[in-house]
Amino acid sequence: MSESSPVTRCGFAAIVGAPNAGKSTLLNRLTGAKLSIVSPKAQTTRFRVLGILMRGAAQILLVDTPGIFRPRRRLDRAMVHAAWTGAQDADLVLLLVDARAGLTEGVRGIAERLRERGGRTWLVLNKVDVIEPPLLLPLTAGLSQIATFEHTFMVSAANGDGLDTLLAALADAMPPGPHLYPDDDLTDLPDRLLAAELVREQIFLQTHEEVPYGATVETENWQERRDGSVRVEATVYVARAGHKAILIGEGGKRIRDIGARARRELSRLLERKVHLFLNVRERAGWDEEGARLRALGLDDPG
Repeated sequence: MSESSPVTRCGFAAIVGAPNAGKSTLLNRLTGAKLSIVSPKAQTTRFRVLGILMRGAAQILLVDTPGIFRPRRRLDRAMVHAAWTGAQDADLVLLLVDARAGLTEGVRGIAERLRERGGRTWLVLNKVDVIEPPLLLPLTAGLSQIATFEHTFMVSAANGDGLDTLLAALADAMPPGPHLYPDDDLTDLPDRLLAAELVREQIFLQTHEEVPYGATVETENWQERRDGSVRVEATVYVARAGHKAILIGEGGKRIRDIGARARRELSRLLERKVHLFLNVRERAGWDEEGARLRALGLDDPG
C-alpha cells in the first residue's frame, strides 16, 4: 500500500510594521534572494513585494509591505494604502517590531489598527541580537496589552537568528490548498520593475537627505538581444533641478556609479549580461501624479 502524498498548503503572510523595522531584510533572508531593496534609510519600500517560499509541502507567500507612517504626499498615501491592503488580503499578519526602537507611537498605532482588523496576527521582534534580553519581556507585554497575538517570535533578520523556528511555524500555519505559483518561482515581480527598483536602491545608498525620497525610476525600454543579454533603458524622475544635478554628479560620475552598481546586481539576479542606460529628468510633482504611482505598481487612493 503506497503512502499518501502530504497535504499541500498555501497562504499569504503579510509583513507589516513601522519604517525601518527590517521587513525587506526579513523577506530577503527567508527567501534567500534579493527581492526587496534595502537601505539604512526609512521608507525605502514603496509597494508590495511577493516572495514565494517553499517549506516541505507548504508554499508560503510572503508579502513585504511599505512601512506604515503618517502620509503627507499622494505617494505616501498610496504606500500606506498598499501596506494595509496587503494586511487585509493575507491569511496571517506578522507585526515586525524593531526591538531597539521599542513601543513607539507609530508601532502603537499599527497594533491598534491590527486589533480592529481582527484575524490571525503574530508578533515578531526583530534586531534582538543588539538588545539586552531582559528588555524584551516588557516590550512584548506592552504590545500584548494593545492587540492579541497568536505567537511571539524573537529574531534577527540581519544574521538569521530565530528564523528557522519562524519559518517552520509559518509552514504549519498555511491553510490546506493547492500551490498558487510554480514551486521554483521566487516572486511575481516583473523584471522591468525589478530593474527600476535596483536603480532606486542605489539612489538611496549613494545620495542623502531629500534626494532619494524625491526620485522615482521607470524602465522605459527592455530589449532582448540575440546574444542572450538584455538592453535596459530607465529614466530617473526627480522633483527638483537641484536633485538632478546631485544625481548626475560632477562630469556624470554619480549617475555612472549608480548605473554600474545596479547593472551588476541585476546581472547577478537575472544570471545574464545586462546593458543598462540611465537618463535623469526633472518632473516637478511626479509624486502627486496617478500615472507615476501606477508605474510604481501602486493603486492610487486619490
